[in-house]
Amino acid sequence: MNVLTDQLNRPLKDLRISVIDRCNFRCPYCMPQAQYHQHYEFLKNEDWLRFDEIIRLTKIFTTLGVHKVRLTGGEPLLRPQLPELIQKLAQIQNIDDLALTTNGSLLETYAKELKTAGLQRLTISLDALNETTFLAMSGQKGSAQQVLRGIEKAQEIGFADIKINIVIKRGVNDQHFMDIIKYFRGTGIIVRFIEYMDVGTCNHWEQSQVVANKEIHTAIHQQFPLQALEANYFGEVAKRYAFADGRGEIGFISSVSQPFCSDCTRLRLSTDGKIYTCLFASEGVDLRTPLREGAADEELLQIIKNCWQKRSDQYSENRSLLRSLKSPRQKIEMYKIGG
Repeated sequence: MNVLTDQLNRPLKDLRISVIDRCNFRCPYCMPQAQYHQHYEFLKNEDWLRFDEIIRLTKIFTTLGVHKVRLTGGEPLLRPQLPELIQKLAQIQNIDDLALTTNGSLLETYAKELKTAGLQRLTISLDALNETTFLAMSGQKGSAQQVLRGIEKAQEIGFADIKINIVIKRGVNDQHFMDIIKYFRGTGIIVRFIEYMDVGTCNHWEQSQVVANKEIHTAIHQQFPLQALEANYFGEVAKRYAFADGRGEIGFISSVSQPFCSDCTRLRLSTDGKIYTCLFASEGVDLRTPLREGAADEELLQIIKNCWQKRSDQYSENRSLLRSLKSPRQKIEMYKIGG
C-alpha cells in the first residue's frame, strides 16, 4: 500500500469520527450554554451518518493508511446503540487501535458494553476534582464524582489503557491540577494536560487565558520529579514524562506554546459526513451526499485522496498571524468534529 501524504509530506494514519453533535455538558471552551441553550437546533437524526455508512467509509479510509480510529462527539455515549458501531469497527481489518473520548458522565452505565463490543482505549475529560471548579468548567453540568465512578468502573471491568485529559484555563482551574496528579499517580492511568485553545468561534479565547504547559511541568517536577520519555509513534501529540519514582507517567499537549502541526496525521469525519483536515478548519469536504447518491467506493476514495493530498493546514504554527488579520476566518466548532 502506497503511503498517502499531504503537501507537507504528512501521512494519513488517524481517523476521528464524531458520532453525534450533542453533549450533556456545556463546557465554556467548547459549547457555552449561552449559545447552545435548550432551544438550539442540532442536526436532525436523519442527517447523522448511519452506522453502515460509517463502516463503509472507515473501510475505505483503511485502504489509504488509516489504522487508528477514535470515536468522539459531542458526547459519543449519547449516540443510541453505540456499542453496535464499536463491534463492527473492531472487526475491520487493519484497525489496530480503537478508542473513544468521553466526558465520563455516562461511563459507569456503558463501560461494560463498550469493553464487550471491542473498544480498546478510553480517554476521559476531567478538568477538576473540586466540584465547584468542575462545574465552572462543565457549564454547571454533571459532577466530578460521577466521572470518577465511571473511571473506576472502566478499570474494574478490564480497561487497561485509560487517559485523563485536562484543559487548563487560567483563573478557573489552574490552581487545582495537582489534585488530579495526586489522585491518579500510581494507578496506571495517564493524566494529560491540554493547553486551552481557540477552537471554533464561540469560546471568546484570549491568549492571556492560556497556561503554558511548561509552567505546569515545572510545578509538577518540583513536587514529583519527572523524566522525559520517547514518543510511542510518529505523530503522537503528547510529550511524555515518567515520574522518576516509577509511579506512572503524564503527558502535555501543547498546541498553543509548542505546535505540532508538522507531525499531524489526523483526519476528522463529522457527524453529518464531512471530512476536515484540521481541528481549526473552516470548511469540510462532503462525503454524505455522494455516499447517499450511490457513489462507488472508488469515487469516495478519490474524494478523500484529493482532500488529503491538497492539505496544507498548519493553523497552530500560524496562529498569531491568522488571528491578527482584520477579518479572522470562521472555524468549525469542536463539538461537530471532536477534539
